[in-house]
Amino acid sequence: MTHLTIWGGAGEHGRSSYLLQHEDQALLLDCGGKKERGGQYPLIGEEVLPHLKAVFLSHAHEDHSMAIPLLYKHGFKGQVWTTRATAQQLPLYFQTWNRYARSQSIDLPYDDRHIDAIDYVFLEDKSAAGDWIEVFPGLRMKWGRSGHLPGSVWFVLNWAGKLIYFSGDYTEESGLLAADRPVLLQGAQQQAYADLAIIDAAYGADPDSQAVGLMELEKVTRETLRHNGTVLYPVPTYGRGQELLVWASEIFPEADLIVEQVLMEQLHQLAAMPDWLHDNALARIEALLACGRLHIVAEEGEREQALSRSEGAIIFTDDGMMQSETAQWYYKRLANSTYNTILMTGHLAAGSYGELLLRKNSIGAQVHHVRYKVHQGLPDVRNMLEWVPSRATVLAHASKTRTDRLLTVLRHEGHHMLHSLCPGETLPF
Repeated sequence: MTHLTIWGGAGEHGRSSYLLQHEDQALLLDCGGKKERGGQYPLIGEEVLPHLKAVFLSHAHEDHSMAIPLLYKHGFKGQVWTTRATAQQLPLYFQTWNRYARSQSIDLPYDDRHIDAIDYVFLEDKSAAGDWIEVFPGLRMKWGRSGHLPGSVWFVLNWAGKLIYFSGDYTEESGLLAADRPVLLQGAQQQAYADLAIIDAAYGADPDSQAVGLMELEKVTRETLRHNGTVLYPVPTYGRGQELLVWASEIFPEADLIVEQVLMEQLHQLAAMPDWLHDNALARIEALLACGRLHIVAEEGEREQALSRSEGAIIFTDDGMMQSETAQWYYKRLANSTYNTILMTGHLAAGSYGELLLRKNSIGAQVHHVRYKVHQGLPDVRNMLEWVPSRATVLAHASKTRTDRLLTVLRHEGHHMLHSLCPGETLPF
């Protein structure tokens, strides 16, 4: 019998980590942290690590990757299969995670030796997207772009007579990033069902498309600019920040754009990775770079100068939860005017600076949360259940309450063999 054990990531948002076991072998899908209470980590069973043959990392975001050094600290000697683009992003995420832990007066449970010990195998060097790779005798794998982040992927594993699909974080609604629709097997090998699917259901039963969120973002931003107010977009270093920056440059062609240098550096990196982009994405990025309205800043004096020269500006800063000193500096600079707006567009961990701002009733700058989709909601999950029919499907990446609500909707529609699990639970398949 083959088993899935949830080390994290199902029944919660964060610390994605899914252990697969068959006889005396084990595989791991992701190994991330959760940005709450100084950092929470997967329920790693150290007794399993001598049997762990490989780790498959879907992308670089902290909630999928930050606990990988713990595996090496506790004796893991194997390899981490991921994309070169993901490995290039990870050092910055490790630095950010370390700063976050220090800001909470928490020591990391690992050190630089364990980060340096990570032994990567780059998927792009082994095969093209959609082609099978032999990882070791008895395990074949293929991957495809998941549209969530440069370098983000889904996996299909053919192991121990079982076909296993892991979506990672998936979206087909990215403004810049391409996604490959998953296919289990092709041609004469085609199989009707996977034996297990773990799929991104982060937005639960939310029915809205990307267009709905973009309309609301445009409405709130336009109203602020109409009153000569300033709009602050706190965004992650990689991912939706670059997408929203390109979008804003197109929708608001008269507005000044004040952008932190770290976000621009990642935009240039993105432009250098055309294999991860939509066909028209590079032209859109180049148009932004040539627009003449960019004010790139990296220190306080430059920020002050850019703000003093710009009425009705749009600011892009790291990070999405406003944990960074820079994001908090901007908020304090803008907070006193009711004409200014803070627009948060992604997940806000409990206790984060952004979540606290959203909850508190303040007089001054308006604080809004409008989602920019980088995960799957109800219609997307429906589609994936059709593309990847499975004898057992685990809905992941959302709280237990949100997952159960989605499960109820899907079962009412006639979908079966669905599971809502929590960390520590095991599913035989």
